[in-house]
Amino acid sequence: MKKVIMVLPLAILHLIGFAQVDVYPSHWWTGMKNSKLQLMIHSPNIGKGSTVTIKHSGVFIEKVNKVESPNYLFVDLNISSAAKPGSFKLQIQNQGKAVTLSYELKQRRLGNGQQFAQGVNSSDFVYLLMPDRFSNGDESNDRITGMKDQTLNRDSMYHRHGGDLQGVINHLDYLQQLGVTTVWMTPVLENDMPNRTEHGYAFTNHYKIEPRFGGETAYKSLSNALHKRGMKLVQDAVYNHVGIHHFTVVDPPMKDWLHQWPRFTRPNYKDQTLFDPYVAEIDRKQQADGWFTREMPDLNQSNPYVANYLIQHAIYSVEEFGVDGWRIDTYIYCDLDFMNRCNKALSDEFPKVTEFGEVWVTGTVNEAYFTRNNLTTSFKSNLKGVTDFQTLFQGILPALKDGNANSLYQTLSNDILYKNPMMNVIFLDNHDMTRFLSQVNEDEEKLKSAIAWLLTCRGIPQLYYGTEILMKGVSNPDGLVRSDFLGGWKEDKKNKFTEAGRTDKENEVHDWTMKLANFRKSSSAIKTGKMTQYVPQDGLYVYFRYDASQTVMCIMNTGKTNRSIDFTRYVERTKGFSKARSVTDSTEINLNDKVNMPSNKMWVLELIR
Repeated sequence: MKKVIMVLPLAILHLIGFAQVDVYPSHWWTGMKNSKLQLMIHSPNIGKGSTVTIKHSGVFIEKVNKVESPNYLFVDLNISSAAKPGSFKLQIQNQGKAVTLSYELKQRRLGNGQQFAQGVNSSDFVYLLMPDRFSNGDESNDRITGMKDQTLNRDSMYHRHGGDLQGVINHLDYLQQLGVTTVWMTPVLENDMPNRTEHGYAFTNHYKIEPRFGGETAYKSLSNALHKRGMKLVQDAVYNHVGIHHFTVVDPPMKDWLHQWPRFTRPNYKDQTLFDPYVAEIDRKQQADGWFTREMPDLNQSNPYVANYLIQHAIYSVEEFGVDGWRIDTYIYCDLDFMNRCNKALSDEFPKVTEFGEVWVTGTVNEAYFTRNNLTTSFKSNLKGVTDFQTLFQGILPALKDGNANSLYQTLSNDILYKNPMMNVIFLDNHDMTRFLSQVNEDEEKLKSAIAWLLTCRGIPQLYYGTEILMKGVSNPDGLVRSDFLGGWKEDKKNKFTEAGRTDKENEVHDWTMKLANFRKSSSAIKTGKMTQYVPQDGLYVYFRYDASQTVMCIMNTGKTNRSIDFTRYVERTKGFSKARSVTDSTEINLNDKVNMPSNKMWVLELIR
């Protein structure tokens, strides 16, 4: 079989004078805590014999870096506290020719930590959506001339469907009424790839917002619209890889911009190799440096130029677009020392911003290693939270699918490993896995129990779009987990955003979600309170969320038969209370009585003195 050689030669173009000159970041700000800025300047032969000069008070060139490719210059600037906002000229002399660029320093955005960069925490309810599949608010951007993917076919799960950021803006009323406080979208950066661009994880230019979503203008409009409502925005970040058509892959600045292999090499998908005390170095290297797919080459984050490019882009995104939280894709495949640097750089500029990483592993020890933890290890992560796959796969899913409530109890007992388990993002499903309703054989009562658990357990709840209206689908082979939210396209015959457009069953689950989510908004016990859980008995799992002002009792019957509940077992938490009121239907229960609870149900009860 013919070998595929992955070493990418440097592009050397012999052009006279300067063609288009691109500068990254495209602009910056005064008043940053870190005064250092590294400009990447990209143009054919820009680095041949070049000198760079700047004339702007308080801005100094520390170093001009010429790298392997003549098509790049990296210019290290120091933007002192004396620098004022405004544009200045950056002049490049190259072999007797000159080009003058205008570069702008802006005033920093007001409201750091209050109006943006607020962070996402256990008081929030996050809604994950795919812009291409949620709603088409602007048909003029469905296809963009010159882009590689010109598909527009809603009959295929693997083509573009036309959803965009204006579509999200159009339905913020729906989300806010549902009880959502925070919107997380799959990536919104440019993905100029030939196919499968609906998911967005193969960036081709970090400094362009996907034009088929509406570009920078639409992204800023969405951010502003969310913040005006008191809602938040989470950006989906990818540090591990880019798309094969990213400009730094097509024309790499240097050979080690990417991790190079003699032939295509995937990760070994063994996260243990990153903390195994007996690991073979070749196994650790393959996990950290392997290419995610042939179309997604692996960035070399130990290269200081790559690191600067990625860290500066993260800061740029929060400042430019008013991002509040940062979800980090494929965290376990990244260079972890780099990730600590990047997380710290964000926190230095935006003290309240929070990051949570995708940590798709098996085992709570494995998961805890990648976030702030209580483990005694040489590497200590500063990541504030993770996507908590353990409470899903080892907790709520076996509890409801198989009736094994002990699995949920045991998984949560391992919270001793985390510095702050309340910062972990708990969820039922996402765009990469079979929807929860399909996992539990389309049992709506089990889904309702799962949603009740999601909105009352410790951590930050995240709901995948459409779960609240009984959307189903398996991840393979049909990809129906990424179906459209009906009503988001003008040609849709049904509008699931409205009560009239939903079936009775869909409205039942929607209203169940809405009641619990809006109760959660005003529940100090659930948002920030403590948790006590009791050892399950015959499928009956009981836990409490409480603080000085409120106590909420959660009862889940995962068994196949009805259960009699004797409240005296829970006197540690019920003492001083006489009644309990159902959050979902206002039914009151006398705590001195024994109560019969049907199988396959969950109750959320607020205790009353």
